[in-house]
Amino acid sequence: MYSPNNIGASDGARLQDIASVYAAQLGANGYVIIPDLVDARIVEELDGELVDRFSSTPFCEGPFYGSRTKRFGRLLARSRHAASLVQHELILGIVREILQPYCDVIQLNLTQAVEVHPGSPAQVPHRDQDMWQGPKGEVEYLVNIMWPTTHYSRETGATIFWPESHRQQDEMILPDQDAMDAEMRPGSALLYLGSTLHGAGHNRSELIRRGVIVSYCLGWLKPYENQWLAYPPEIARHFSPELAALVGYQQHRPNLGNYEGRCPSILLQDEVPDNLHAVDSLRPDQIDLITDYVSRRGKGHPELLAGGA
Repeated sequence: MYSPNNIGASDGARLQDIASVYAAQLGANGYVIIPDLVDARIVEELDGELVDRFSSTPFCEGPFYGSRTKRFGRLLARSRHAASLVQHELILGIVREILQPYCDVIQLNLTQAVEVHPGSPAQVPHRDQDMWQGPKGEVEYLVNIMWPTTHYSRETGATIFWPESHRQQDEMILPDQDAMDAEMRPGSALLYLGSTLHGAGHNRSELIRRGVIVSYCLGWLKPYENQWLAYPPEIARHFSPELAALVGYQQHRPNLGNYEGRCPSILLQDEVPDNLHAVDSLRPDQIDLITDYVSRRGKGHPELLAGGA
């Protein structure tokens, strides 16, 4: 099997082969760990960029977040290295294989830095997809990627997950002996489905455990982190077009998430016209249906050709 570290980014065919292999493992087991996916020095630099923010961030409140844990988001505005994780080509290839059967485009669900302090108890097991009240077991709503920025071990409270728990979505409590600890070093990545039961582990050590979560979801869902407030146009216009699209400056066909009937990326222009005309953003199958309808029913009925509702 190809290794993700021995191919060039331009070798799209081989990269897709690797993405397909990992996506199959992720779909079968509910998780996959990819060791040494990025240069550990990049992760070390990212960790260093976030240290001061962690120092000034108070501990969380509430039984879910945990009172010995610190969290904050908006990482694309806090670290110059965050974009390289969010846009990692192999990760995006895997995520799209899992999610795009259920959507037109994927979107960034959140970026979050997490710091688990000594003595922090294990987090309550949960499935991230349960934030959305849609049917379960039929659709995958999101894929999470945990990037450790310090060493993850059982002693430091590594993420705990239950393999194949995405096949038991009606069960919220599974045997402890079936769980696994995501022991990893910086540069590695844990991918797990939104339907996989998991939670932060108990930090039994004297060390602080830190990591970054990058999550992607279906493009028609409301994301966990409000991306448009996290990255308003004055920030997002400095992103690449591809990154801006991931954080929500794109439409999900048909016409979902528009601004004045246009793709919201228009807000990233230096000058935005006061008056805009709406422009359809439709899937090819929808265009075919409209064309067929007009050809079959529109002959002799010109009023059927007029838009409006």
